[in-house]
Amino acid sequence: MKKPYVVGIDIGGTNTVFGIVDARGNVLATNSIKTQKHPLIEDYIQELYEGLSKLIDDNDATDKIKGIGIGAPNANYYTGTIEHAPNLPWKGIIPFAEMVSDKFGVPVSITNDANAAAIGEMTYGAARGMRDFIMVTLGTGVGGGVVCNGNLIYGHDGNAGELGHITIRRGNSRVCGCGLTGCLETFASATGVARSAREFLESRKDEESLLRNIPLEEITSKDVYDAAMAGDKIAQDVFAFTGEILGEAFADFIKITSPEAIILFGGLAKAGDLLFKPTKEAMERNLMPIFRGKVKILLSELKDADAAVLGASALAWEFKDEE
Repeated sequence: MKKPYVVGIDIGGTNTVFGIVDARGNVLATNSIKTQKHPLIEDYIQELYEGLSKLIDDNDATDKIKGIGIGAPNANYYTGTIEHAPNLPWKGIIPFAEMVSDKFGVPVSITNDANAAAIGEMTYGAARGMRDFIMVTLGTGVGGGVVCNGNLIYGHDGNAGELGHITIRRGNSRVCGCGLTGCLETFASATGVARSAREFLESRKDEESLLRNIPLEEITSKDVYDAAMAGDKIAQDVFAFTGEILGEAFADFIKITSPEAIILFGGLAKAGDLLFKPTKEAMERNLMPIFRGKVKILLSELKDADAAVLGASALAWEFKDEE
């Protein structure tokens, strides 16, 4: 008898969200635990086991779970490990998939969160039916997942797709969390937008702006969005600048894999035409003629509340049901 459900687990720096998902992409139930609560990985997995087991029991899903998919920072699909994740409490290389599989007695697959988002989009979202697309997550950082010929590209070591860390401005003073400078992430993330706003306000001191009502270091990307929607010129210019940089990067991505679409996910992607319009224009302007007018920029179709769990859960459908 086929097992009708999978489990998705999304491990964030603050919270770990887990849920039960059916083959149609319906999330039956979710819950969460605090990621940082246990300095020992064994204690964390025990709390995860207790919380997820209760969720499974409460939803009459015992013996109906096909497998578990996990999205996590610095997770390696090939090795099943989480490797030197800076925002997690457990250091070094953690054999995470093996530990969770041993605890639950079902197969487990793990990959980084942006790859999980790409698989989720291909399984349940805007990329259904696409064989070639690029997923770009615009949040606190910038993540990427690249799908070619229907397969996610992992690279020889499992670390492919670090699109947020291409150098988009060489010689630039913006230092990235990865240790390099001028990364796309330092411009096109939520933190990058806030940083650009601070720089614009400093360099255009004679111009009025709603953003001047907020202490400089407390400005967020949401503040910039709100000001731009209210007609603030500096805030609008920040989004135009961000879109220009994002479009340049997308043009380079397209030249490598020739995708059908680039799909945007994350808080910053909700800026709509403020971001999409300058991004599309810059992308087209920086493409060779053979690529122009062919690549769509789409917003993710995964629901915010369920996206992380859905993305992770999609990994688990690869497991075969036991006879």
